[in-house]
Amino acid sequence: MSVLRVGNASGFYGDRFSAMREMLTGGELDVLTGDYLAELTMLILGRDRLKDPEAGYARTFLRQLEECLGLARDRGVRIVANAGGLNPAGLADAVRALADRLGIPVRVAHVEGDDLGAAHPGALAAHAYLGGFGIAACLRAGADVVVTGRVTDAALVTGPAAAHFGWAPTEYDRLAGAVVAGHLLECGAQATGGNYAFFQDGDVRRPGFPLAELHADGTSVITKHDGTGGFVDVGTVTAQLLYETGGARYAGPDVTARLDTVRLGQEGPDRVRVEGVRGEAPPPTLKVGLNRLGGFRNEVAFVLTGLDIEAKAALVREQLEPALGKIADVRWELARTDRPDAATEETASALLRLVVRDADQQVVGRALSGAAIELALAGYPGFHVLAPPGKGAPYGVFEDVYVPHGVVDHVAVLHDGRRVSMAPPPAQDTVVLAQVPEPPLPQPLPPGPVRRAPLGLVAGARSGDKGGDANVGVWARTDDAWRWLAHELTADRFRELIPEARELPVTRHQLPNLRALNFVVEGILGEGVAAQARFDPQAKALGEWLRARHLDIPESLL
Repeated sequence: MSVLRVGNASGFYGDRFSAMREMLTGGELDVLTGDYLAELTMLILGRDRLKDPEAGYARTFLRQLEECLGLARDRGVRIVANAGGLNPAGLADAVRALADRLGIPVRVAHVEGDDLGAAHPGALAAHAYLGGFGIAACLRAGADVVVTGRVTDAALVTGPAAAHFGWAPTEYDRLAGAVVAGHLLECGAQATGGNYAFFQDGDVRRPGFPLAELHADGTSVITKHDGTGGFVDVGTVTAQLLYETGGARYAGPDVTARLDTVRLGQEGPDRVRVEGVRGEAPPPTLKVGLNRLGGFRNEVAFVLTGLDIEAKAALVREQLEPALGKIADVRWELARTDRPDAATEETASALLRLVVRDADQQVVGRALSGAAIELALAGYPGFHVLAPPGKGAPYGVFEDVYVPHGVVDHVAVLHDGRRVSMAPPPAQDTVVLAQVPEPPLPQPLPPGPVRRAPLGLVAGARSGDKGGDANVGVWARTDDAWRWLAHELTADRFRELIPEARELPVTRHQLPNLRALNFVVEGILGEGVAAQARFDPQAKALGEWLRARHLDIPESLL
């Protein structure tokens, strides 16, 4: 059958608004997807729904469709997006109303059943991660637009691929290939040079959005429309492949993809072939993301300028100690951004950041704010803050649990109103997830002279969050660099380089086909991004910090 060209126009709620039009006008497409959901987004939509029961979906998607629905219809491009969030039926109705108002005949379907809030009454949002076969059913029935709630990000691609090629649920290798393609597309411009460690390899001022040319055997080519910015090479694709993953087994509701089987090859300018992906039966359970309100937080950043930075920080802490005694969680962080004999006041200044959390808004609100502001004329010399503390804002907590497939009623609501339930996989067609045995290490480099230098001179990295955990994918650009990296960057060495991880469980996974290591650091993000437990709450720059750390690197690699 023909190649299926699937593009992406959104990697998160708030991504480039014009991307939908750019993708529709930039070249040929069969399906255009949009990923609007993340752990934090579900919390935001949950709070929206508290104010308005009719809300709970990504309103930006509707505004994009107002500009682009007719264009998609004229070009025969189907649109699949998880913008339905907590209310996919409501978004489907809103899309129909928009189409009627614009006079554009489109068939709109949606997927539901992910909402498990009734089973988790204490959660603001509780949603299972569904697979792609509900989307496939909607497309097979003729839908032009399919909106979903919480499906896996990759399902936005596996669903259209299964519909187009007629894949059965047990064609695991093909499905796994589509999962990998979906994972490569889901974060938009991250596959085309955005957020890329070696961003100076090309012009990434305005990277285009990616697309995948999918084949019936599950292989694909990752590319972008001609003339758009950014670039696609083995490095950009490797970086995105490692993003927010764990071990060699990448589990999902339809299939477990073996990331250690992925082979990447540069097929031409801005074209990377993805092949060799093996798939296995999915696990017997589905992941469920739970978002709840964890309490209230407040913060203030004191600016410490010039001399005696440490003493000034100690004075602030002593002065505020009486006001902090009743607060459940108090965290101080001194960032020494100051320089000696600085040419500007800003570069002569350090930041002392105070973050507090408690179930009582009053404790972290007025009580703290009053105590901090009262120091304005009674504190350290040069006292000022970046912004006055507020009254205390609610923060969220994310956790995941797992339920059997049969607990979830995965339903495709077709454009004509028919409801089709997706049967869960039979128990004999599931496999409990287990770690893949670590492959043998490559031959080490022969001994030779070394130089103290940053890791990033010979390795790229990309990091991200999964609940309270973070992953850091590190890859080498040459075979010799891989031979050194695989032996040098152990889990213990990782802990040495990243002091925050020294007391935490760190698991290292090898992916030799990618010349890559993937580190999972458990608990470094506390209760998840919404809790904002650290300076970089989503661990987006954790990999860049690692690349900036110095090691003894063989001179032959530098």
